[in-house]
Amino acid sequence: MARPHHPRVVEDGQRHDVPLRSRDLSGIRTRGASALVHARHLLELLELIASIGGACRAYGPTAAALHGFEGFRLEPPFHVAIPHDRSVTRIGHVVDRCRDIVRLDTTIADGVPTISATRTIIDLASTETAERLASAIDSALRDGLTSEDFLHGRVVELRRRGRAGLARLVEVLEGNEITRGGHSWLERRFLQLTAQTGLPRPQTQQIVGRRNHRLIRVDCRFPGTNVVVELLGYRFHRTVMQMQNDAERMNRMILDGLHPLQFTYIDVASESPTMMASIREALIG
Repeated sequence: MARPHHPRVVEDGQRHDVPLRSRDLSGIRTRGASALVHARHLLELLELIASIGGACRAYGPTAAALHGFEGFRLEPPFHVAIPHDRSVTRIGHVVDRCRDIVRLDTTIADGVPTISATRTIIDLASTETAERLASAIDSALRDGLTSEDFLHGRVVELRRRGRAGLARLVEVLEGNEITRGGHSWLERRFLQLTAQTGLPRPQTQQIVGRRNHRLIRVDCRFPGTNVVVELLGYRFHRTVMQMQNDAERMNRMILDGLHPLQFTYIDVASESPTMMASIREALIG
């Protein structure tokens, strides 16, 4: 009897046999398709990757399906990624040339070399609707494939390289938090960082005064001090009106004898040592 053929994938200069049996065949998950259909598509994808060779990995919606993101199904046309210095085409499929895929962004899913769940979410941000992107985020968090801290950290790192779609992604992240209620990730992470560095725990969402007959509410205030902290939110750019309001709020707090400090989303996500040093200096002073 002839032995079953296993596609061979070339990676890091080595050729590896990839098992054909998907975990879906054992009844764990079929991702919206029958086990046989999923297995056939899985085999087709493995053969495509093997035919391209090199550091070729499932990408975009194909990677999303392999990770089990809700609303994504493993089916042609398959999306795969190759290094930017290669030029490969496959009729009926999408071959993306990517510059900034690092080992941190890679994994194996269903036996297939694949872009990681975190990086897949970031890649989907440039092509998918807000609803499908929110579903992908919820799926990855639910299944433990990423964490809020890690996702936000990669968003900041890739933003520095001019990555497309990140403004939409942070809007979706912010929208999900509003829907769930409670403190935002930005506030929770700031509280974690102050605890880790031995700073006193600030109180959140504190009313500290009035401006034009409106209450001034700050994100954090350190009890027993005049030090307050404003977290400037997820958006990378503020409108002229937002900047005007921020300036008026800041001036009013200073005139009222408070010591306001402002930090950005990037400060918090990158765990800026300058941010923590500034808070410590303000508290000591």
